[in-house]
Amino acid sequence: MPAAALKQKPFPTQSTAKHPVLLELPYTPVEKRPLPPGRPREWYVTHNRRLKAMRLAIALLDSGVYVPNQARNETIRDTAEMIGVHPPSDTTCHMVRALMRYSR
Repeated sequence: MPAAALKQKPFPTQSTAKHPVLLELPYTPVEKRPLPPGRPREWYVTHNRRLKAMRLAIALLDSGVYVPNQARNETIRDTAEMIGVHPPSDTTCHMVRALMRYSR
């Protein structure tokens, strides 16, 4: 039997399917895993800050704030309150704007 006959076809995506592919709703986040032990405390602080900044940047983009100039500290903190995250520091707000800037 030729090798091509044994090769499995990939699952259809939205662009290749003949019918629309239904997404599983509602979306459930991936199960959280513990962070690796033995790293310096600063690594954990930076890691969690990046995750928080990413969540906030996504929430701002979803709410219609597309330009970093529109994302003032007050706007970012209001968004954090809306999505149920502790108010971010000035450093995290700066990181959110940086993420929005570099995503273009």
